[in-house]
Amino acid sequence: MKNQSKHPLEQVFPFSTETLKEASAILLVPRLKTYFKGRREYIPSRTPVFYNPLMTFNRDLAVLAIRVYQQRIQRSLDVCEPFTGCGVRGIRFSKEVQNVSHIVLNDLNPQAINLTRFNVERNGLSEKVTIEQMDAHAFMSSHARPMKRFNVIDLDPFGSPSPFLDSAVRAIKKGGLLALTATDMAPLCGVKPSACIRKYLGKPLRTEYCHEIAVRLLLNSLVLAAAKHSLGVNVFFSHSSDHYIRVYAQILHGARKANDAIGRLGYLVHCFHCLNRRWTIGLSNFPNRTCAICGGKMAVAGPLWMGNLFDSDFCSAMLEEARSVELGDRRRVLRLLNVILMEVSGPPTYYVVDKISKNLGLPGLSKAALIEKLIEHGYHATETHFNLRGIRSDAPIDRLKRFAEDLSIHTP
Repeated sequence: MKNQSKHPLEQVFPFSTETLKEASAILLVPRLKTYFKGRREYIPSRTPVFYNPLMTFNRDLAVLAIRVYQQRIQRSLDVCEPFTGCGVRGIRFSKEVQNVSHIVLNDLNPQAINLTRFNVERNGLSEKVTIEQMDAHAFMSSHARPMKRFNVIDLDPFGSPSPFLDSAVRAIKKGGLLALTATDMAPLCGVKPSACIRKYLGKPLRTEYCHEIAVRLLLNSLVLAAAKHSLGVNVFFSHSSDHYIRVYAQILHGARKANDAIGRLGYLVHCFHCLNRRWTIGLSNFPNRTCAICGGKMAVAGPLWMGNLFDSDFCSAMLEEARSVELGDRRRVLRLLNVILMEVSGPPTYYVVDKISKNLGLPGLSKAALIEKLIEHGYHATETHFNLRGIRSDAPIDRLKRFAEDLSIHTP
C-alpha cells in the first residue's frame, strides 16, 4: 500500500524512492515503476537496493512461523537476516513477533545499508536493531561462537542458499530455526540437472511434481551441511510459491540427531511412460529401476529428504496466528495453510490430473470427482498446494488410472 507522505531525509538517496506500507512496516524503497520491463514485469535485481513486493506473501509466512517458534521455545529471540536489502523482513520481525530482543540486519551493498538504517529509524527500532555491512559468509562466521549465535536465521539470498548453509548452521543456537529461500528453480526442477547436482548434491527430475522434489533436494543439502557439524534437522514447514521454494527447519545438536536426519534421506524413481513412482529410504538403499507396472526403465532422483515436509501442529498454530495478526495478503496465507493441513499426512509426491488425462488420451477430468472416487475406495486423497490440479494420494497409479477411466465413461 502506498503512502504519499514524505520524510524530510528521503532526498539523500541517489535514486528515486517511494514510501510503502507492508503490514506494520513503513518503508522507503526504490521507486518500483522505474524498474519495470514493459508494463507488467518488475525486475527487482535491477534496483540499487533489493526489494521485491511479490515476496510480501513469503514475509507474511515468515512472521507467522517465527511467532509460532517463539511460542514453542518460550524465550526471547536473537534474529539475523544476512541479506537484508531495504530491511523490510527484519523490520517486520521486530514489530510483529513477540519477545524479539535483538535483530542484526546485514548486507554488503552500502546503499542497502543506508536505506535499511533509514527504515529502521523511521519505524522506531534503532535500540532493537543492529546493522552490519559484511559479506554474508564472513558475517555468519563472525557469529559462530556459542555466545554470539542466533535463535533464528532467515536466509533469503538471490538464487541458491546452498553456498551459505555451512556458515548458517554454525551461527545458529541449539534448537534454533533456520529459514531458507531458493529461487534457482531451473536447476532444482531438472532443467539444468548438472547445476543442481553441484549446488544441492542431488539429482533432480523434470516431472509434474518437480517442485516437491525441489523442496526435498534443498532439505537434502541442508541435512548434509548440518551433519558435518554433528547437527540434525527437524522440518517444521515448507512451501512452493510463485518463483521460489521455502523451508523452515529446526537445527538440533548431537551426532545422534545428525544420524537420524541422514537416515531420512533416500531416492525416488519415476516412470515417464506410465507415471508410476516409488521411493526408498537410506543413502545405500538404491531403488530397483524397473517399473513394476509397465516394465520400463525408471528415472532416478536423489538423494532427497524423504521425511515430512510439514509439521501438523506447527502448521495449525500458524493458521491460528494468521487469523489474528496483520498480514499483507491474509486470504492467500489462509488458503495455503488450509491446503497444507489437508495434505500434511499424505505420502511423498502427488499426481496431476491433466497429466493422467493426457497419458490415457482422455478429455479433462474433474479433480474434485477423482478425489471423491479415491476416498470412496479407501485411499488417502487430498489437494496439494504444489499444484492447483494436483492430488496427493497413496493410490497406485494403475488404480488411479482405472478410476479416471470410470469417471470419463460416466461423465456426460
